[in-house]
Amino acid sequence: MYFLYILFSKKDNNLYIGQTNNLEKRLKEHKLGSVKSTKNRRPLVLIKKEVFNSRSSAIKRERFLKSLYGYKEKTKILKEFLSNGSSKIR
Repeated sequence: MYFLYILFSKKDNNLYIGQTNNLEKRLKEHKLGSVKSTKNRRPLVLIKKEVFNSRSSAIKRERFLKSLYGYKEKTKILKEFLSNGSSKIR
């Protein structure tokens, strides 16, 4: 099983998108500052996760969300998160 996950940075209000086969371990790495790309963007909040049967499917979804075409969907996910009472997270 593979996971696509989206993290929201409370520090800079931006998103981080990644994929892994061990979500719990990967989130812990982000939290501890072991991931170079998010180390200085903590604290982070998991706002979305999706499950896939194959790594290639998870990577395909990750690439889509990071692309110009996926921007609209990524923005929608963020708006949903913020409208669920999380807009006062700072």
